[in-house]
Amino acid sequence: MTTEKPTDQKSRVGRVFYGWWVALAGAMNMLVSSGPTFQAASTLFRAIEDEFGWSRALVAGVASFGRFGGAMLGPLEGWLTDKFGTGKMVVAGFTIGGGGLIFYSQLQGPIQYYAAYFIISLGFSIGGFVPSMSAVNAWMPHKRATAMAIVIGGSSLGGVLVPAIVWGINNHGWRETTFVIGIITIAVGPPLAYIAGKRAPEYSDLMKQVSNPDDKDSTPKFQHDFTAKQALRTRAFWSISITHTLTNLSVGAVSAHIFFQLTDPGGVNLSDSSAATIIPIMAISSFAFQMMGGFLGDRISKRTIVPILILLQGVSMVVLALAVGYIGALVFAVVWGIGFGGRTPMLHAMRGDYFGRKHFGVILGMSAFPMAMGMMATPVIVGRVYDNTGSYDSSLFTLAGFCIIAAATILLATKPATPK
Repeated sequence: MTTEKPTDQKSRVGRVFYGWWVALAGAMNMLVSSGPTFQAASTLFRAIEDEFGWSRALVAGVASFGRFGGAMLGPLEGWLTDKFGTGKMVVAGFTIGGGGLIFYSQLQGPIQYYAAYFIISLGFSIGGFVPSMSAVNAWMPHKRATAMAIVIGGSSLGGVLVPAIVWGINNHGWRETTFVIGIITIAVGPPLAYIAGKRAPEYSDLMKQVSNPDDKDSTPKFQHDFTAKQALRTRAFWSISITHTLTNLSVGAVSAHIFFQLTDPGGVNLSDSSAATIIPIMAISSFAFQMMGGFLGDRISKRTIVPILILLQGVSMVVLALAVGYIGALVFAVVWGIGFGGRTPMLHAMRGDYFGRKHFGVILGMSAFPMAMGMMATPVIVGRVYDNTGSYDSSLFTLAGFCIIAAATILLATKPATPK
């Protein structure tokens, strides 16, 4: 990485430190890349089910298949990001993802359906989360949790667009809606890459720019950059990875099945229009507590508060299983936002705090592998259970149990000693 002077325009735009622009670009990245495959996924699945009449396992199982590419390539994506930079990864990923959405709009059968979703997920995996988080981890070591919360918050805000997507599907059709989203995706890739793709200064130079001479606690501190091999040898890496995997099992289930649970007669039994208002509430609640989680994560011990937030995420699964009307769904949306929203930036910031900047991409990619595998399996398993039982209740209670286990495993993630 290049060494930059404190007054270099790469590090400041006016009075705003450039790292904040990188975080905002990452948020916009997540808004676009996670919207179709995460926040709006279940609404698209409902449209596919209504048109083709396929089984719930087949329709929602595409989320599992789509994540397969991201799971397999996670470590490679991290290595490519570390080697070539965020900018090139964003352009490549958004071009592939946008092309996949256009292909998706033309599908006629299950094989095309799965192939298109695989391309979409692969593109957004290449150009989305890992490059964005690597960029803010490099630019914002002094406000890491807050900056990561901004990036992740972009994904939550994608839920605010769900009513517009539902409106587009109802008034113009799901094919036209996904085609337009694909064009927008390809168009926004280059400007986001330009902002987020600038390399951060070396650690010591960066800390000189953000330190306060009157505050001894803000003076530059040495941070060891763990290699991937060194990180794999630490208990912290495995504790965080296992915790993140267990908590994201329910994330995979919610992203694929929430609209079904909200609208099924045996579930919450809301109308499509009422259910479409719950997802934005989930998004706004998640966004608010992601910001709060980032703010608190830069000021107090993350390992102290994360277990509480994980338990709240588990409570939200129980609430969703027991909800029978709009109020119950509303309570779920808020509790989910507190638990899922608050813990997400803290878990990612812990990786940066523990393992440094230089190899963060590949370390995050390796850690994301079991996480993606879990999210890959959950939608199809939950869909199969529903096909056999006609209910999501047993799956939701099981996912709550995994959150309880995760609240215990994160306690093992103590900061590793610097390797000799």
